[in-house]
Amino acid sequence: MATNVPARRASVEEATPATRLTRFLLDLVSDIPRTAEHRTPGPDERARAIAAAASNRAALTAGTLALPPRAFGWITLLPELYAIWRIQAQMVADIAGAYGVSAELRREQMIYCLFRHAMAQAVRDLAVQVGGRVLIQEVPLRLVERIAAKIGIGVSRRLVGRGITRWVPVIGACGVGLYARYDTAQVARTAIALFADAAQEKAAEPDSRTP
Repeated sequence: MATNVPARRASVEEATPATRLTRFLLDLVSDIPRTAEHRTPGPDERARAIAAAASNRAALTAGTLALPPRAFGWITLLPELYAIWRIQAQMVADIAGAYGVSAELRREQMIYCLFRHAMAQAVRDLAVQVGGRVLIQEVPLRLVERIAAKIGIGVSRRLVGRGITRWVPVIGACGVGLYARYDTAQVARTAIALFADAAQEKAAEPDSRTP
């Protein structure tokens, strides 16, 4: 009888929103989205265009998923988060491409860009301040997992407040859409600042092909 208790507890834990969010986030950042973007003469302008398009797409997606009324709306909470994170992850990859630093995009940069504005404490171990620039360091997988777990817990706690908006379908959907647009714009702001610095550093490096 006692041998069945741990298995039962594990199954309950796996079903919690925090655990599901943590696992999804780890899967997301472990498989960086591909991008068709390449460095252009005006990367800042292109990055802002990418950000605007992604923000609008996130607003539409979140607002649509928030339309189901009352209790039915709770069912769409996690799908909404998953969808928004995917849109934002693709946006981050595209912005990195616009600055010509796609090869430097790793899971650490992705997590930092996605959550720096909302959960600075959770991602602080990823960043190193060098002069006036922020560098994202590569860290062990165990630390990435701990950071993802903190984010999962933090996001799951906010789900209750977001779920309340489902009880006012149309007005709530508008608010959810506006917040998704704002949130995505903040992610873009972090990504633009980070990759603009990375592009400058890359351009300043001596060309190894020069004799």
